[in-house]
Amino acid sequence: HSEWVRTVAFSPDGRWLASAGDDNLIKLWDAATYEEIATLKGHKMWVKSVAFSPDSQRLVSGSDEGAVALWNPNTGEQVFSLKTAHRGPVWSVVFSPDGRTIASASRDQTVKLWKAWDWTKEYPQAGAAQPETVAAK
Repeated sequence: HSEWVRTVAFSPDGRWLASAGDDNLIKLWDAATYEEIATLKGHKMWVKSVAFSPDSQRLVSGSDEGAVALWNPNTGEQVFSLKTAHRGPVWSVVFSPDGRTIASASRDQTVKLWKAWDWTKEYPQAGAAQPETVAAK
């Protein structure tokens, strides 16, 4: 990376490590050899979050331009991009345990749930109210 690295994630099968940050790139690394495998390009602003699907066959990313993108780590290709997923930076993305849903959280004070297999339809918006603050004791 040529700028700050903001997020990292291991694939559940232990094969890959993904890293992303302020250079707008996602890098895939071989988790066994620590060699860079691919550089994924497509985001226009900082990438704040990456997460692998439970079967390790998809990678989701969220960035400052409000986009959420889906990638194939086997090929390095972008499968789909929701360029206007949010009206603000995307802080976090995650797959559900069954891999069928992607959740994204944004500075626009929303959490959105997306069908991972059909990116043309959005589940009803969750968390439209002010986010809850949790304090550690």
